[in-house]
Amino acid sequence: MIRILFFLLPLSIFSQVPQYYTGIDFSQTGADLEEDLSALIIATHTYELIYTPEVWDALKQSDLVPEDPSKVYLIYGYDDYDQDHINDRTRDVDDSCHTSSCSGKWVREHVFPKSLGNPSFDNEGPGSDAHSIRAVDYTWNNSRSNRKFVAGEGDSHINSQGFFYPGDEWKGDVARMMMYMHIRYENRCTANQVSIGEHNYHADMPDIFLQWNAEDPVAEHELVRNDVLQDMQGNRNPFIDNPYLATVIWGGPEANNTWPNMSVSDEIFAVTQIYPNPSNGNFHLKSNKIIQSLTVFSMEGSKVFGKNLYKSEADVSIEELNQGTYILLIQYSDHTKETKKIIIQ
Repeated sequence: MIRILFFLLPLSIFSQVPQYYTGIDFSQTGADLEEDLSALIIATHTYELIYTPEVWDALKQSDLVPEDPSKVYLIYGYDDYDQDHINDRTRDVDDSCHTSSCSGKWVREHVFPKSLGNPSFDNEGPGSDAHSIRAVDYTWNNSRSNRKFVAGEGDSHINSQGFFYPGDEWKGDVARMMMYMHIRYENRCTANQVSIGEHNYHADMPDIFLQWNAEDPVAEHELVRNDVLQDMQGNRNPFIDNPYLATVIWGGPEANNTWPNMSVSDEIFAVTQIYPNPSNGNFHLKSNKIIQSLTVFSMEGSKVFGKNLYKSEADVSIEELNQGTYILLIQYSDHTKETKKIIIQ
C-alpha cells in the first residue's frame, strides 16, 4: 500500500489566499460569497471516489496520525489508555474491517448520515465524498447511527434525548465538514438536517456549528486531509483553509481568520458577463480578460462540456444539455479562473 507522507510537512497556516481560490472576490459577504464558494468546490470536484476500495484508500492516507503514521485517528474517540477499545482515539491503520466481525476494528463513518439526506443517499455522490467520511471505531459507528448533533461538553456521548455530541476534540472537525456538505450539495445535505438547536445567527446554519467552528480551531490533521483529498477528488473544504469564511457567510462568533488580508488583493478581478442566464443553451460571454477555455460541470461534478476560446467575447451553444443548473468554470489566459452557475431551461 502506498502512503503519502504528508505528516512530514510542518504545520503551516496560510497568510494569504491560496491559489485554489483565485477568482473568488473575498470582499463579498453572505449569500454572494457562499454561492461563489459552492460553485468552486462543485466545479473542482472532478473525480468521484469509488466507495470500495477508493474511500478506504483515501482514509488510510488522509486520517493518519502525523507523529505515528502506523495509526489513524478515530473520530469521536478520546482514550487510548483505558481498557475500553470502543473509545480509542487512534488505531492501527491496517485494522480496518472488511468482514462481518468488526469489534475492535475501524470502519467508515458518514459524518453526515446517509439517511438524513434529502433524499437519502447511498454510497455514491455525497455518500462517497471523503470530505465527510472519517475513520471510526466500529461500535461507535453503530451507536452514533444517524443521531443528529447537539450541544454538549466533554467527551463524545449520546445525551438523554438520544442526540449525539461528537466530543470537544472533534466538534470543530464536524462543524467544518457539515458546512462543506451544506455548500457542496445544497438542499440535499443542509446543515439543518443533521442538528438540533437554535438559530440565533442565521436560519440556514445552526448555532452549534458556528460556535464549534470558532471554539475548536483547525487541527494539523484537518490541514493534511484537505491536501490529500484535493489530490484525490480535486476539491477542498474552504472552512478548513479558513474558518473565518463561515463567520463572513453566516455570522456568529468570530472564528480564526487565516487570511487577514483576504479582502485586499492586487489582482485584477475578472468582470465577465453571461447573458441571457437562464437560457435555452445559447448564451453570450463578454469579459475584461481573455477567456482561454470554458468547462461545464453538472451539479454532481461531472464534466459535460468543454471549449477553448482564446478571446474576450464569444457566443457559446450547449443546447445538447438537459434542462437544469450547471457550473461554468472559466479559465483565463493569465491562469486565473472563476466559476459561475448557469441555468438551461
